[in-house]
Amino acid sequence: MTADLLIAAALVGLLAAAAGAVAPERLRAEVVSVLTVVASGCGLAVALGVLRSGRAAVVHTGRLLPLGGLSLRLDRFGALFVAVSAVVAISAMIFRLGYESHALSSRTASCVLPLFVTALILVPAAASVTTFLFVWELMAITSLLLVLVDHRRRSEVAVAAQWYAVMTQFGAAALLVALVLLATHADSQSFIAIAARSAGVPAWVRSTAFALAVVGFGSKAGMVPLHVWLPRAHPEAPGPVSALMSAAMVNLGIYGIIRVGDGLLGGGPAWWWLLLMGLGALSALFGALHAATSTDLKRLLAYSTTDNMGLVLLGIGASGLFASTGHPSLALVALVAALLHVVFHAVFKGSLFLSAGSIQQASGTRDLDRLGGLLQRMPVTGSLFLVGSAAIAALPPLCGFVSEWLLLQALLHGLPSSDLSLAIALPVGVAVLALTGGLTALTFVKAAGIGLLGQPRRAQAVETREVRRSMWVGAGILATLCLVFGVAPFLILPAVLDAARTVTASHVLDPLVRGWHVGLAGAPGALAPGLLGLGLLASVVLTAGIRRALQRAAVRRTEAWGCGRELQTARMQYTATSFGEPLTRVFDDVLSPAHDLDVSHVAESRYYVEAATFHTSLEDAFERHGYRHAASALGWWGRLARRVPNGSVHRYLAFGLVALVVVLVVLG
Repeated sequence: MTADLLIAAALVGLLAAAAGAVAPERLRAEVVSVLTVVASGCGLAVALGVLRSGRAAVVHTGRLLPLGGLSLRLDRFGALFVAVSAVVAISAMIFRLGYESHALSSRTASCVLPLFVTALILVPAAASVTTFLFVWELMAITSLLLVLVDHRRRSEVAVAAQWYAVMTQFGAAALLVALVLLATHADSQSFIAIAARSAGVPAWVRSTAFALAVVGFGSKAGMVPLHVWLPRAHPEAPGPVSALMSAAMVNLGIYGIIRVGDGLLGGGPAWWWLLLMGLGALSALFGALHAATSTDLKRLLAYSTTDNMGLVLLGIGASGLFASTGHPSLALVALVAALLHVVFHAVFKGSLFLSAGSIQQASGTRDLDRLGGLLQRMPVTGSLFLVGSAAIAALPPLCGFVSEWLLLQALLHGLPSSDLSLAIALPVGVAVLALTGGLTALTFVKAAGIGLLGQPRRAQAVETREVRRSMWVGAGILATLCLVFGVAPFLILPAVLDAARTVTASHVLDPLVRGWHVGLAGAPGALAPGLLGLGLLASVVLTAGIRRALQRAAVRRTEAWGCGRELQTARMQYTATSFGEPLTRVFDDVLSPAHDLDVSHVAESRYYVEAATFHTSLEDAFERHGYRHAASALGWWGRLARRVPNGSVHRYLAFGLVALVVVLVVLG
């Protein structure tokens, strides 16, 4: 039955794509959205069935793809990612019903969007090298086309798509080499056969394949320094596509690293995981710092994706390090914490990106310096954004608090240790977790405070009105899950634990105290999220009641952030630029801000200033110092190569002869 549902998800997704190509314009969005929701519902059903029963859904046919045919096998580990992608896709498609975008309503976009969702569901089910590379490329190409849908109106879209195309194909090339290496030495394309024979693969092949997998999958997950496409492509994509990319697609980069490192290779030496922890720490800090100083709302959210994926990589690296140093229980706990954060990041980041899409559609801008006062004008969307902000800042009783608390417990309980790698890596991990937590809190205080509170700063914010109901329903589904999973993590924790056991083949006793309490078995201290939530609610109600009972004088009402002043104007408020200015100064060497002061004078005299505008722009250090130099070098090489084909047949024949000799030498 589960296999039939997996086939149904793929077929309905293809039907939705066909409907997008032929349906009339007035019905196109509704038909495509409904069919894509049905396809996602089938994917969710098969994933829940596999998670509950533990029986894998298997589909194989030798007719659809060359070199082995189409091979699908969905186990508990893959089912967790399918369930997450399906829930995000359902919410995004409901949001799509009210989202006004002519480009996204075109025949091309309406055809490609269901294919993208279908690929998100099929990637974790791929069970062979050919199948995996096919659905992975389908996901990459369809997402690239969706980023490009608005390229005729804004030149930034085309530039962002170019960066994304180069980075995604670079990652795909690394994955191709890694998987072909493993398949060649295992003498099979099947993931099951590769996993069974990986112990006999030479150490250099295993290490090379793992390093290439980290590069290929890490580029899709937004890992620094391969992240440069993400803060460009996510902001320029339409709202539903941004949510799908950030809340579902980047997760599959995490899926691939775990599937190869733990599933196919069965773990490895400590240096693998130290490398992963280092990259995770760098990603978390770099992403959090840029998010805290960004004034573009969607760019801020994109950099926070790099931040959160860095924390996930930190947890995966810690899990592998614990396993390689003889701490299997802590290894399982760290992996569970990382997978929990993947799930929770999907719900709160999906809600945030959909809410940001609503704000952009209603106001016509995503520049925080031009917004303000949106909570009064868009109360539902603003409230949903506040819930997502609190969840990503790891405030109780929302879900982000649970996963980050569990990751912190895993790192702390690995200390003290006589192993040098643990003694150095774990304190660094704790410090990174603490620092990124503070930067994330600052980021979303800025985003919510500047964008939602205070007074409108520009005419766009004054004229803003609440969006259509389907848009906040789509975002509201994910925001509700932020609260449900935060108060009752026991609803998702068993499935995550089973998924972690499946991919690592771990047989250790249950390392977690589950139920209303979450904690480490045999260790002091536990977290009761439900009781914590009730305590916070009771405190708020009690404080409000006491205040009302003891209040004697009339309450004087004033503007938010008005400091009690009778007169408050928008020019007296912080902007997003000024809010992040102290942090920009502290990290000047990393951010290298460029300041631009534009002064205009009155027409009568140049000695009288009419207006002055101050603007700060921040460039990505890796893009500025690394990728631009690489692009210049490639341009030079391309100009040199164009001189070679001069039209001479003798030169072409000579090239062919040299190539033939090289091939014969290599094969000989």
